[in-house]
Amino acid sequence: MKIASNNKRKNIIINHKIRILGCRGFLLLAVIGILISCSETKEKIQEDPRPNILLLVADDLGYADLGCYGGDIETPNIDNLAALGIRFSRFHTSPLCAPTRAMLLSGNDNHIAGMGIQSNQNNGFGYEGKFTNRIATIPQILRKSGYHTYMTGKWHLGRDSLSIPFSKGFERSFVNIRGAGNHYDDQGLFKEDPITPYFEDGKPTTWNNGDYSTDFYTDKLIEYIDLNKEDKKPFFGFAAYTSPHWPLQVDEKYWKKYEGRYDDGYEKLKERRLESLKNAGMIPKDAVLPPNHEKVIPWDSLSLDEKKKESRKMELYAGMVDNLDYNIGRIIQHLKDIGQFENTLIVFMSDNGAAAEDFYYDPYFSPYLRENFNDDYETMGQPNSFISYGPQWAEAGSSPFRHYKGLTTEGGINAPMIITGPNIERNNEIHDEFVTLMDIAPTFYEAAQAVYPEKFEGNEIYPLKGNSLMPFVSGKSDQIHSSEYVFGLEHGSLAMIRKGDWKITNIMRPFLEENFKLYNISQDLAEINDLKESEPEKYKELLMEWRKFTNEVKVQIPPPSSKE
Repeated sequence: MKIASNNKRKNIIINHKIRILGCRGFLLLAVIGILISCSETKEKIQEDPRPNILLLVADDLGYADLGCYGGDIETPNIDNLAALGIRFSRFHTSPLCAPTRAMLLSGNDNHIAGMGIQSNQNNGFGYEGKFTNRIATIPQILRKSGYHTYMTGKWHLGRDSLSIPFSKGFERSFVNIRGAGNHYDDQGLFKEDPITPYFEDGKPTTWNNGDYSTDFYTDKLIEYIDLNKEDKKPFFGFAAYTSPHWPLQVDEKYWKKYEGRYDDGYEKLKERRLESLKNAGMIPKDAVLPPNHEKVIPWDSLSLDEKKKESRKMELYAGMVDNLDYNIGRIIQHLKDIGQFENTLIVFMSDNGAAAEDFYYDPYFSPYLRENFNDDYETMGQPNSFISYGPQWAEAGSSPFRHYKGLTTEGGINAPMIITGPNIERNNEIHDEFVTLMDIAPTFYEAAQAVYPEKFEGNEIYPLKGNSLMPFVSGKSDQIHSSEYVFGLEHGSLAMIRKGDWKITNIMRPFLEENFKLYNISQDLAEINDLKESEPEKYKELLMEWRKFTNEVKVQIPPPSSKE
């Protein structure tokens, strides 16, 4: 009995020990499970749900060039972006590239950002010729918010150590500091820079002669995107292309397909595009063409050789746009290959209207350009050729608006813009809502859940002047700006004010306030009918807005001369 009793006790003790071990085992498994769960949660936290942001900017692309806008140039990749998102038919930029870039990256007026006049550096407020500490840039804000920030292409916003992309928020960058460059090599276009200045990550670098600009900038941006694709952080990528900016240079395989297409001249192309834009739904059916600028020589007055050369100019330009579209297709495909296309907010835009400059015949620029380039028909499009398509083709590129780049008429500031990506609920739609390039920065900040501060790096900064497009593009709102919103521009004593459907424009020099003209843009896209005599109260109202605007941003007329 005693033995039996002892055996029973042993059995009870053994069973008890087993139960304790079971509990501990269960607890151990539970702890392991919690740790695994915590690890998974940590991994999920690292997978930032915010979208990548890709900003694609063409240089001097005309409103009427893209296929999806009604143009005749083949742009299937850009057209596909439009089919997935929204085309804005009334997107407004500044009239020139440097002020546009200042406004775009700052979300503020070009004077507040420091670019009161292009290529002019002065100590006066607004005319510093480079980014100031009155603003913070998109890459600065997004980088502080946990984004990688990459840029390739054209900078044109200052070249001292505090003004280059590396100092303004870009983690990686390869840029042309000047406003333009040869598309195939480092031959400078300006006597001040006989070798085009390129910088990578804040340090001077060289161009591999033979590389084509648009191809190379695309390669470089893809390289940057791939550097950190495993760390789960989103990126902001900025491709600031120098195409189709002069000089018109591109490989034959891109322009040959357009050979003969423009042999009937620029005036006929302008007329065709008016109709094709109507058919595409970009402009009203009753839109009319404005008269040509006085610089445009009638096509029929040209000789046969002159017509031949003019046709080739437009063929080259079309080839450059074709190549630009090809490279945008490369970026899109790469995003798909790495599984990031669906999570990337993409904005495509031009920086201003079509370009009319022809520096080869300009008294200041011509001697240097003629020493280093030629404009012979036989070499057109090649690295040693300097060709611009001038006001004649620019008028067709800006159809149906008045004039072109450099002027504050609609042809100089109404540009194409497309947006697509996550949370864009409007697909393959066209909208004529009034939008400006100052709306881009707040749009990106809302998408990235980033806050634009009152102070940045110890400096008081000006508040943003635009509105986020996200409520509109997501379908939550049908309005971007109220009818009371005022948009002002001044550059080089050329000016405009827009309020609702009304606009005053002044493109006469020297600047006199009395030379403003009044237009109702909703009824007169071509700015043909000056209404200041028949609508004196509206004219007075917009003049008051002009005076308020100039006081706010400290416009100087005439602008200060350069200190250089």
